[in-house]
Amino acid sequence: MIARANAGSAVPPAAASVPGAARGLSPVHGMGRRTIAGERAVEGVGLHLGRPCRLVFRPAPSGTGIVFLRVDLPGTAPIPAHVDVAVEAERRTQLGTGEAALHTVEHVLAAVGGLEIDDLLIEMDGPEPPIMDGSAAPFLEALQLAGLACNAGRPDWLVLRKAIRVVDGESVYEAHPCFGFGLDVTIDFPHPLIGEQRGRYMVSPATFARELAAARTFGFLHEVDALRAKGLIQGASTANAIVLDGQGVVETTLRWDDEFVRHKALDCIGDLLLAGARVRARIVAHKPSHRGTVSLVRALVQHAIREPAVYTVEDILQVLPHRYPFLLVDRILEIEEGKRIVGLKNVTINEPFFQGHFPGHPIMPGVLIIEAMAQVGGMLLMRTIEDPSTKVVYFLSLDNVKFRRPVKPGDQLRLELEVLQMRGTMCKMRGTAYVDGQVVTEAEMAAMVRDR
Repeated sequence: MIARANAGSAVPPAAASVPGAARGLSPVHGMGRRTIAGERAVEGVGLHLGRPCRLVFRPAPSGTGIVFLRVDLPGTAPIPAHVDVAVEAERRTQLGTGEAALHTVEHVLAAVGGLEIDDLLIEMDGPEPPIMDGSAAPFLEALQLAGLACNAGRPDWLVLRKAIRVVDGESVYEAHPCFGFGLDVTIDFPHPLIGEQRGRYMVSPATFARELAAARTFGFLHEVDALRAKGLIQGASTANAIVLDGQGVVETTLRWDDEFVRHKALDCIGDLLLAGARVRARIVAHKPSHRGTVSLVRALVQHAIREPAVYTVEDILQVLPHRYPFLLVDRILEIEEGKRIVGLKNVTINEPFFQGHFPGHPIMPGVLIIEAMAQVGGMLLMRTIEDPSTKVVYFLSLDNVKFRRPVKPGDQLRLELEVLQMRGTMCKMRGTAYVDGQVVTEAEMAAMVRDR
């Protein structure tokens, strides 16, 4: 029997009162790199090795990436959170080998990846992070309290252009091109509380905090003796894991009925951080495992394209149904989830509408400036959709439209859309178009996402 034990001490998890409840994030705008503003520590015992550890999150300069440092081993080199140093280990994600190895880092990495942090130093005075309550929520809470901060430069992205498939034992993965980061996870355990569960998520800092961070690791009572004989789960207890006997859970209650598949999705997010860049793909994972997800990461690093954080016309064509001559956005420069988006449209003399609109005095039709705004706004709405090919954005109304000055060939339209109100599949936005920093057009518009 696993004894009840103290899981660790630090900031209480985000789910202490409401499972998965999200704290407000520090205002970090646009698509720049992220670090944290201050320092924050957590401490407790590790899940598998059972040894005490104090873990400290510290800000890091731009370009550092996510790096671990064993402060209890003087002279030890920092270990990057990267698939190149990941080694096979049973029931956990391990970085490095020998005495300086880091064990069971997946929950820490899930919190870091869930918040889209690019540069971070993680100091540890032991070989394994504290297990805390068995979820990523205490680490998420610590990072939120440290505060998010902007770093110079743009994030690195792994952008998938064609689908790939990876099979590792019973773990089967498919990765598809996607405008954002989507997860579709299926698990199947022969237990009355679990069985087959499926979770589908568009992962962002808000959805991670609300839906995944507080999902706890789980295990089965009949496996305890065998695992402990292998030197595993030495720090496990019913206070830091969901333990299941033949009928139900032992000495705890579930935070969600499907907490099991949510935790598997959490593990996937942590392991995918080992790509060393933010992943833009839709991942379909059937019976995922740590070893299998690391194999997927190796395949992604091999097949995906490493790009800066802009969305090119190739990405836009995956999301919007518009085609020449009615695709009126060339690039997306910035996205603030659910709040704001910035796009570009290069206006050239080769635009087909110049042949008949004021010949000899070419001016871009105002309705097409509005249409370009609408397409940029549609990209913001579609980012929340797992499979944009099944949806379309219909615009329902226009208000307060103003044309301030003409747009001519050679101009570059900067199109900024701000969300005023979001209710379900409906959204109201304010759009402003600029040329050389001067406002050329303004409008308010309402839109709805519908099945295509």
